[in-house]
Amino acid sequence: MTRFARVCAALAPLLLLSGCLLSPGKFTSSLDIRKDGAFTFVYVGEVVVSEQDEAITPDAAGANGEDKPGATASPAKKQEAAMTKAREIAEALAKEKGFRSVKVIGDHKLSVDYRISGRLDHSFLFPFNIDAKAIIPFLAVEVRADGKVRMQAPAFGNAGDASPMGDMGGMGGGDKAAKERNGTFTLTTDAEIVSQNEESGATDTPRGKQVVWKITPQTRAVPMAVLKLAP
Repeated sequence: MTRFARVCAALAPLLLLSGCLLSPGKFTSSLDIRKDGAFTFVYVGEVVVSEQDEAITPDAAGANGEDKPGATASPAKKQEAAMTKAREIAEALAKEKGFRSVKVIGDHKLSVDYRISGRLDHSFLFPFNIDAKAIIPFLAVEVRADGKVRMQAPAFGNAGDASPMGDMGGMGGGDKAAKERNGTFTLTTDAEIVSQNEESGATDTPRGKQVVWKITPQTRAVPMAVLKLAP
């Protein structure tokens, strides 16, 4: 198992404990990597908030019309709980560097504008927020000691066991969440592209080679690429 896969496998128990999955809705996302290691990542669009367990167990109990412990909550209570969770996640994400805007636009949906630039002198994961208690890699970039950079976007596909990341490869929240997934993910780089899995290949642009993945509910293959930075 690669170091990249081990990191993602280590995140899986935290995801299960969080009780909450984040997955893409309608979005536009891009990753620009320069051969000197400078990078810019952008995600603009919707984030769908899904509960691991749709059943909600109220604290209140009684025989006077209130929900009993262990009972499935009413639709109204479920919606109220979902809105509360969405607001909590929005507040947590808004405190993080890179989030220019985070808005609740539904009981299971956020609208975000995330943009960040830096240098790839360490690995990069998005989103990762301890307070939100919701961890799912829309994008994961691994920086290797040999000067290579490996990129995967697990939430943009449902490859499952076909992915080198195993079950993490289909972490887009499952088929239910995938129904709302629709957008494009664009990689632009002037570094050497060692490999990538978009069948149309790379095209030439003034900024270097560009690979565009079109993401739909039917997308199976997780966008992946390996780049070689300059010495």
